[in-house]
Amino acid sequence: MEWTEPSLILSAGRHGEHHAIVDLLTASRGRWRGLVRGGKGRRLSGILQPGNEVEAHWRARLESQLGAATIELRQGRAGALLGEPRRLSALVSVCATLAACLPEREAHPAVYEAATAFFDLLSDETMESVDWGPALVRLEVGLLADLGYGLDLKACAATGVLDDLVYVSPKSGRAVSAKAGKPYHDRLLPLPAFLTGQQTGPITAKAVSDGLFLTGFFLERLVRESHARPLPQERQRLLQAFKDEGTA
Repeated sequence: MEWTEPSLILSAGRHGEHHAIVDLLTASRGRWRGLVRGGKGRRLSGILQPGNEVEAHWRARLESQLGAATIELRQGRAGALLGEPRRLSALVSVCATLAACLPEREAHPAVYEAATAFFDLLSDETMESVDWGPALVRLEVGLLADLGYGLDLKACAATGVLDDLVYVSPKSGRAVSAKAGKPYHDRLLPLPAFLTGQQTGPITAKAVSDGLFLTGFFLERLVRESHARPLPQERQRLLQAFKDEGTA
């Protein structure tokens, strides 16, 4: 069996002295792994960086095998962000989170398209972190929905009201209004206004960190239930960076 598709590099781990096992995300085949011979050599190591878009050719005698992959660069992203630590952290965080959450060999085209669009946004030098941060949160909301953990943020779970939605129930994943949630506010998750269409002013780093905390709660539950492991440290560091900025 063999196929050739545009793919996003999620990770590349060393295999032996010179080779690499690459974790790819494709639009029609989902997350897929393959052995890249010479992947840790000088020519390929720079290509096999998280977030880079490549043309991947995968081949194996049987579909169930790991298979061998050959890689050609289509668009390099990681190298262009080396001087932008927050943007690079976001790119690496998304790749690590997708690798942790997505099952192997299960197509999630919407996730692929959202990740590609977000990486393109990160490459826009005119965008500040409070501009691309909300897009990152929305990407993770979409990831949760695609994996069957969708959040319901349209109306208050307790009263049905459509306005002043500021919390999310950690049990149901449904929005809760300020009035209904006030007695239990310390047990509810924050819901930033940019996720409900009720944003009235500039989006702040605090709002982005609240959004990442919200999605991170449910992503953590997902990976622990499905894979018995925590969210990647790369994502935790990005969340902490937004928290620090929001309290500065």
